Amino acid sequence: MMTLQNRRILLVDDMPTIHDDFRKILCPQAPAKSALEATRAALFGDDPPKATTATAAFELDSAYQGQEGLAKVQASLREGRPYAMAFVDMRMPPGWDGVETIEHLWRADPRLQVVICTAYSDTSWDEIFQRLDARDRLLILKKPFDNVEVRQLAQALTTKWQMTQQAALQIDSLEAAVDERTHKLTQANEALQAEIAERKHLEAQLVQQEKLASIGQLAAGVAHEINNPIGYIFSNVGTLEGYLEDLFRMLDAYEQTPAALPLRPLREELQIGYLKDDVPSLMRETKEGVRRVRQIVQDLKDFSHVDSLQEWQVVQLHQGIDSTLNVVGSELRYKADVVKEYGAVPEIECLSSQINQVVMNLVVNAAHAMGERRGRIVIRTGSADGEAWFEVADDGSGIPKDVLPRIFDPFFTTKPIGKGTGLGLSLSYGIVQKHQGRITVDSEIGRGTTFRVTLPLRRSAAAPTVAEALAA
Repeated sequence: MMTLQNRRILLVDDMPTIHDDFRKILCPQAPAKSALEATRAALFGDDPPKATTATAAFELDSAYQGQEGLAKVQASLREGRPYAMAFVDMRMPPGWDGVETIEHLWRADPRLQVVICTAYSDTSWDEIFQRLDARDRLLILKKPFDNVEVRQLAQALTTKWQMTQQAALQIDSLEAAVDERTHKLTQANEALQAEIAERKHLEAQLVQQEKLASIGQLAAGVAHEINNPIGYIFSNVGTLEGYLEDLFRMLDAYEQTPAALPLRPLREELQIGYLKDDVPSLMRETKEGVRRVRQIVQDLKDFSHVDSLQEWQVVQLHQGIDSTLNVVGSELRYKADVVKEYGAVPEIECLSSQINQVVMNLVVNAAHAMGERRGRIVIRTGSADGEAWFEVADDGSGIPKDVLPRIFDPFFTTKPIGKGTGLGLSLSYGIVQKHQGRITVDSEIGRGTTFRVTLPLRRSAAAPTVAEALAA
């Protein structure tokens, strides 16, 4: 461990004889060699024996007024060679007295150890200590003083200064070590929290993919089983509609003959006129219901098996968004104003029709979120760090916090019965995952919702699955 050495002392006294006395005490000259010792050294080539009680000398500087002493202290600090202690006389006319001098010295260097040298004082010691308020750095030496006492004070206070500085350095070193350790612990904790968050995210993705996989298998089976009966039901309803038209035509013709007169009471009882008006309406509603079922089945097929034969292409994202907006233009025209805030986006490798389907789902959902009032939909794009992104933001009603975790679940919808299948966002989620991308949502009740889709510019054939990432 490095040991600090500082034996520099400042004497502030207006009497030159005092300076001479202190210099004799603190900086004694080495005694001259005697003639016998010199002859012995010349003859035998050895040094005389050293004194067994050698005293290390101090470095003593002199100042004759308080102002001069302050200047020396300030200069020593600028040079990086501060004084360890100072002997200060109490009375030094015509300048500052000892107390005022010490006040100025401590303002310049609070570490300075001080000894007041005095034979008498116009101020009581209690007043001096109250005014200086630093008894741990202040001692009193009364005149006339003893040489040994002066030397002991110098030795003790310079050693105290050295030990105080050494302790301060050790404290600084310890604080630096604690700060470094704290910084490392903070970094480790941040890394751990990030890893925990990433693992939770991956686990959520795995749960979502498992949901999609299970519902996809179910959807594929259901779609296959329902598709055939739906086909012949729709065909039979069409045929039945034609048969009923023929029967009504025949009934109209029969009613024009005299043979129909006896049947008029029965006609009125059976409300044939009402049936002729109501049956076509029932047939139209039946056909519409069958079409609705067919569309749901088609959605199920799309959900379970999304364009598996389509090839990956390098396309312009903006072009796909614009074409999708054209397709859903009638859906948006009376509900919202669409604002485009396109950034610089390179071409991306994707299944373009699937990405267009994601855009369509998000935009249509945004339009539905407007309710009865006309709103605003903003589509933003950009790219960074090898990824492209687009956002669909609306100023609609927003999504409740308790609903947000479920919006990507298959068949979950907040729309009225018959208005939505709950497959749009699930399908979009699956498409984005297939493209090794991310889809996130930020929503606030009364202020609107923003969906953000992030996609890699180029797909990675070696990209790990969510399950593989969790296993790692």
